[in-house]
Amino acid sequence: MKNLIRLSLIIVLTGIVTDPFGWLHNSFAGGKGMVLTQSPTRNNQKGKYLGPQVCAACHTEIVKGYLPSGMSKALEGISNCQILASHPDLKYKDAQYSYQIRRQGNQSIYEVTDGRETFSTPILYCFGQGKSGQTYVFKHNGSFYESRLSFYSEIDGLDLTIGYAEDPPPALIDAAGRKLSQDETLSCFGCHSTGSVHGRELDLENLIPGVTCESCHGPGEKHVASFSEGGNGNLAAGKMESLGELDGDDISQNLCGKCHRSVEDVFALTNTNPLNNVRFQPYRMFKSRCYSTDRRIGCTACHNPHEPTAEGSKIYDSKCLACHLPDNKTAKSDERTSPPCPVASQDCVSCHMPKIDAPQAHFKFTDHRIRIVRNGDTFPH
Repeated sequence: MKNLIRLSLIIVLTGIVTDPFGWLHNSFAGGKGMVLTQSPTRNNQKGKYLGPQVCAACHTEIVKGYLPSGMSKALEGISNCQILASHPDLKYKDAQYSYQIRRQGNQSIYEVTDGRETFSTPILYCFGQGKSGQTYVFKHNGSFYESRLSFYSEIDGLDLTIGYAEDPPPALIDAAGRKLSQDETLSCFGCHSTGSVHGRELDLENLIPGVTCESCHGPGEKHVASFSEGGNGNLAAGKMESLGELDGDDISQNLCGKCHRSVEDVFALTNTNPLNNVRFQPYRMFKSRCYSTDRRIGCTACHNPHEPTAEGSKIYDSKCLACHLPDNKTAKSDERTSPPCPVASQDCVSCHMPKIDAPQAHFKFTDHRIRIVRNGDTFPH
């Protein structure tokens, strides 16, 4: 995304100019609050979405490696929600409100009471794989609502959803959750499922749970038809979207950033704790001193989107050494010109990409703003 907006943000973020009256922030926010400014465009493409089981007929090993990943579990229908199935009776107490999520067969019932009245409704969708947390969506009076409570793996139980005030809500329905606007609904389903958003319309009938192959590569109907028996043989018409030619900035901000929050999206957020920005990896990476269009600094340089996220800091050392020299004895080359670390030669990310506790998250997020971290430093927003 090499445009005027990105250039303006670079100028502001690097401190070349200031924004004393907030005009830049407000122009991006548009009064929408926490809504993605970039719609999930690849999930918006015309054509029929077929699902990963169809892709697996030819791309067997790729799909097999991908299915255990967190993105494939970004959304689960209630009948397949593993967390709620394994936690059949969750309870939480907040001031005058008592909460319970209880399993009934293949359903989970979300119940809130103030001792006089009770709000009870079936949960429809589970958002999030549960590595850090999982939030629930239900319907009330024809609108989708986000649950005020979420499940957090670290505490193996319920607590307030990130961003909710700790003060008890005045009304029972507010204690249950928050009504989602149309923009929020489209953003949530568009980023956590496949084939569910077409333009400004939500298509739940054809929703494919999770972020699957076609979320990034586009609908596969024409592609499969061009290869199938009796197909028209028009391979060009059935070509899937190729992502191999994207540069590092396009990968981070336009591909991954469409849901993991690009720099524009973070600038559009209002009324949020700045420390929560640590959850938005493309934005944090953008603020790194070494950020560029080089693919070696793009998201996929470290994270294979077809596999679960690799665990352990040493695994990423080779990624750092793709740009940095391993020691002072190694001569610079056309590919490697960045200096070696004077402190250590391994576990780079443990120092330069520290794990940060985000408020209310019950989880430590890896800060993707690559930097030299010194004791006593405040969190760089």
